[in-house]
Amino acid sequence: MFARVFALLPLALLASASHLEARDQCNTGAINCCNSVQTLSQANSILTQFNLVDAAAAVGGLVGLTCTPITVVGTGSGCTAQQQPVCCTNNNFNGLVNIGCSPINLNA
Repeated sequence: MFARVFALLPLALLASASHLEARDQCNTGAINCCNSVQTLSQANSILTQFNLVDAAAAVGGLVGLTCTPITVVGTGSGCTAQQQPVCCTNNNFNGLVNIGCSPINLNA
């Protein structure tokens, strides 16, 4: 009986640790560092240039500009002090314009 409990203990610890690391992961895509995060109205001219006004309005959220994905989550690093970590629904134009973004905290 005790052998079974001790055999399952590492699995339970692993599951709880992975849950803690997953708290700032995106369910919709990668976590990105964006040089600029704007509201839809602030980014309207850029969205118009890329014909994304309707798509952005349908998705909602913020618009991330000049974004790069974070490859290592949970380290508290990846974004510079000038960048904003965000989770975005749609990554259009290879990070130049990301729509449906919401800010996240990587240091929590």
